[in-house]
Amino acid sequence: MQALRDLPSLDRLLAGSAQDLTHRHGRAAVTDALRATLDAARDTIRAGGAAPSAAALVRSAGERLDAETISSLRPVINLTGTVLHTNLGRAVLAEAAIAAAVDAMRHPVALEYDLGTGRRGERDDHVSQLLCDLTGAEAATVVNNNAAAVLLVLNALARGREAIVSRGELVEIGGSFRIPDIMARAGVTLIEVGTTNRTHARDYRDAVTDRSALMMKVHPSNYRIEGFTAAVPADDLAAIAREARLPMVHDLGSGTLVDPARWGLPAETTVAQAVAEGADLVTFSGDKLLGGPQAGFIVGRAELIKQINQDPLKRTLRVDKIRLAAIAATLRLYRDPDRLAERLPTLRLLTRTRDDIAAQARRLRGPVGAMLPDHQLDVVDCMSQIGSGAMPVETLPSVALSLRGHGGDAPDRLAARLRALPVPVIGRIRDGALLLDLRCLTDDGALLGTLSHL
Repeated sequence: MQALRDLPSLDRLLAGSAQDLTHRHGRAAVTDALRATLDAARDTIRAGGAAPSAAALVRSAGERLDAETISSLRPVINLTGTVLHTNLGRAVLAEAAIAAAVDAMRHPVALEYDLGTGRRGERDDHVSQLLCDLTGAEAATVVNNNAAAVLLVLNALARGREAIVSRGELVEIGGSFRIPDIMARAGVTLIEVGTTNRTHARDYRDAVTDRSALMMKVHPSNYRIEGFTAAVPADDLAAIAREARLPMVHDLGSGTLVDPARWGLPAETTVAQAVAEGADLVTFSGDKLLGGPQAGFIVGRAELIKQINQDPLKRTLRVDKIRLAAIAATLRLYRDPDRLAERLPTLRLLTRTRDDIAAQARRLRGPVGAMLPDHQLDVVDCMSQIGSGAMPVETLPSVALSLRGHGGDAPDRLAARLRALPVPVIGRIRDGALLLDLRCLTDDGALLGTLSHL
């Protein structure tokens, strides 16, 4: 077939118009892309199509290569109304944390090197004293997330023995993380006490045997049990554990270093409060209410932290220099709580007022409506949520742009169009409309710029 014979050879393309691609992507990648493009052209010709020109072949190969070089870990505009959205990476880091992480990436750092003695140091030392100062704990350590913190505590202190937990606190969070499963992986026998809705002090006391290793209290991260309920307060459980000569571990889940009520948000037990209530160990997250990078913190009694750090599992769960730098920078922001809301993005977004968001919605209504003339656009009140298992039943008054199109699938079609933008825009569908909750939008221009590609 003449059209097949007229196709330029791979060598001719590489030596000619594909040279610019080679400079950008490398010869091996361009060779593979051109080979695939030529194969597709041959299939088109055999099916009766026209032969593409050399320029068209090179252009097609370039588009293929450009698509392959785009990271799948793309920035998006979060208009879901969930501030700490697990699927969108949870907390946005403070500028101080970003700068510290960049420095750690760019240079060798004294990660496990004591500059004073010139000898080997401990990587946890970069954050442990900060954690102690902020929580009142004797000692602290850090691992790569809170699930790992719970696993490590159980493995180090209770492997081959029993851990006592209220049946009403056997939580499951996202990704099928279940307390019973973590205990099984740690080699710990779970002893459930009480019932789903009511657990009493006597339930814990009656469960103690010579195989008991610890008592554990777990924060109900993503649910609330209401009605005919009873639970043993943390300070009472700590006293019961002391009577039994067992450590009491308090898993706070999200965890916060300052009471959000200070800024008019719902109150939440702080890590310092949990320590003061008598918990021997407290575990909590770094990338939720704390507003830092993903991490799991363990604070508490020095002898228990030492035992945990000596567990072989600790090394497999440690964090790298980049994350340690960002964690330390985030923790230092908490030394100045008066300016925390302006410096920590998570807190800044959580404390935005409805009036501020409404003013933003009024500014954006006209420009956004002009870019989507085939949709009805309204400014509506809505409720944002904190997310990531933090304060699961509390919501925050917010304002959204509501977009309605023609047909029952209009919200889904528009949502797909917005996800396909150079910077994807992620909203939420409710009552037949696509809502763009503006709580997390800090830059009007960023939204208008990406919508212009519609």
